[in-house]
Amino acid sequence: MTLTPAIGHGRLRARQARTAAACTTSMLDGGVVFDHRHWVCGEAEFRWSAPRHLIVLTERGTTGRTCIHSEGRLMHDGRDGPGTLSFVPAQAERSGHFRDADLVYTALWLDPALDLPGCDRLAQLPMRINDTADAVVQTLLKSFSAEMAAGRVPEAVYLEHLVSLVALRIAGATPAAPGRRAPVLGKRLLARLTDYVDSRLDASLSLSDLAGVAGMPADTFARRFKAETGMAPYAYVIARRVRRAQCLLRSSSMPISTLALELGFSSQSHFTSTFQRLTGTTPRTYRTQLRQDSDISS
Repeated sequence: MTLTPAIGHGRLRARQARTAAACTTSMLDGGVVFDHRHWVCGEAEFRWSAPRHLIVLTERGTTGRTCIHSEGRLMHDGRDGPGTLSFVPAQAERSGHFRDADLVYTALWLDPALDLPGCDRLAQLPMRINDTADAVVQTLLKSFSAEMAAGRVPEAVYLEHLVSLVALRIAGATPAAPGRRAPVLGKRLLARLTDYVDSRLDASLSLSDLAGVAGMPADTFARRFKAETGMAPYAYVIARRVRRAQCLLRSSSMPISTLALELGFSSQSHFTSTFQRLTGTTPRTYRTQLRQDSDISS
């Protein structure tokens, strides 16, 4: 049986192989491909290369043996295990074999042309196979995988932040130097950004959209925005959507499912979980309580 990776070309032969709960999704206009799989096989050998950077987190499971070569050098000979991270730069060729694999993994395939903080550094990095993932990267990828499994497609601005943070961590950098406070945006520009967000709450806003309004690079904008508001841009967008939702729940009888779509949420369940996380109550309970308070006061 043959198991083909999401992107690239080469040769892969597998025996007693199967996948379960596979999910492959293209995002950010194809710049990011998310691939999550439960892969089981008795034995596999492969030779593969791809035009994209590959980041793989092994979430659960193990192999009896994993042996990987690149450019005639042995890159890894051992076992896969939970919490390990691999990075393969675009165009790099790998070859090797797996034995007795039973793995659940999350992979990101990144277009080298992505104009996001940290992504420009990936092409200069060496291949890494089954290194221990740092806690930040592991948490980001596992939570992203859980969101996708629940059917909640993330906001573009959230996905851009996630990809940037993962890339920066892998490249050995963080978005801002420790102990330094990024300069603030200023009230006038922040007001313009708020107006921009509020007028497009039903759209998929991206970090690059907001940075364009501010007239600065995405990484600089993200640092300055958080210094000014105490929130990452994607969190600010969500907070403004929930604030608008509270207004609509007070002033209209619009069905909650319709309201969710009007505010750019992917589904009613996504809206409900987000609203509850930020306000401590569900939209339905919030509306019911408002009506009860109104009846008492009248």
